[in-house]
Amino acid sequence: MDNKQINDHIEKLVAEEHQLLEHGENGTLTSDDRLRLESLEVQLDRFWDLLRQRRARQDAGQDPNVAHLRPEGVVEHYRQ
Repeated sequence: MDNKQINDHIEKLVAEEHQLLEHGENGTLTSDDRLRLESLEVQLDRFWDLLRQRRARQDAGQDPNVAHLRPEGVVEHYRQ
C-alpha cells in the first residue's frame, strides 16, 4: 500500500466510525455496533501507525515500503 491508499482506507474507516457514533448519539447503537466501533478504533490506530512509519522512513531517506502493519497488541500498548 502506498500513502494515498493508506489515507483512503483511513478515510473509509473514519466515515464508518462517524456513522456509528451518530447512531450512538441517536440511541440506536446495538451491541454489534459497539463491537464494530471498538474494532474500527483498533484498525485506525494500526493504519495511522503504518502511515507514521512510512513518513518517518521517507523523511530519513529510507524505503517506506519496509514499513508494515503492526499487530494490535503492539499498537494498542504504546504510551502516549
